[in-house]
Amino acid sequence: MRAALAKTFRTRAARKIYWAVVAGVPKPKQGRISTFLAKDEREDESVMRIARHGEEGASHAVTYYAVVETAARELAFVSLKPVTGRTHQLRAHMAHIDHPIIGDAKYFTKENWEVPGGIQNRLHLLARRIVVPHPRGGTIDVTAPLPPHIQQTFNLLGFDAKRYDPIVEAPEE
Repeated sequence: MRAALAKTFRTRAARKIYWAVVAGVPKPKQGRISTFLAKDEREDESVMRIARHGEEGASHAVTYYAVVETAARELAFVSLKPVTGRTHQLRAHMAHIDHPIIGDAKYFTKENWEVPGGIQNRLHLLARRIVVPHPRGGTIDVTAPLPPHIQQTFNLLGFDAKRYDPIVEAPEE
């Protein structure tokens, strides 16, 4: 049973939805990010970078995103749906389109950008929902609550976790 579930998580049969708070507001408000990612080893860590097709070690990565709400064109609550499951894919993709995730020490590279007052400088990325087929039939559908630092940000910015999430209906790849 455990092995069957683990295999399901590794395949595209698992539908995963992530929520993030990002710098700026992505345009268009719904889109698809398709790049190749490769690992770069640094002194004490590794990071994923955008790579060229055919480059050694590069893997194709696809993410759908949708802006759910915005705050003064400075911040956006986005819903993310990875089609592929590469390491740091969502973090690297949002940084690639110049809308890095708030509190992301590894991929946030905007110059002279400061976290707005009252918002904790912690990673604002949440694995919100996962739906997987159960090996014995039916589905497992789990939704995670907002962690305290993201709930605090939602409260401060007036974002509503119950608002319609357009990514739920995003096409399958």
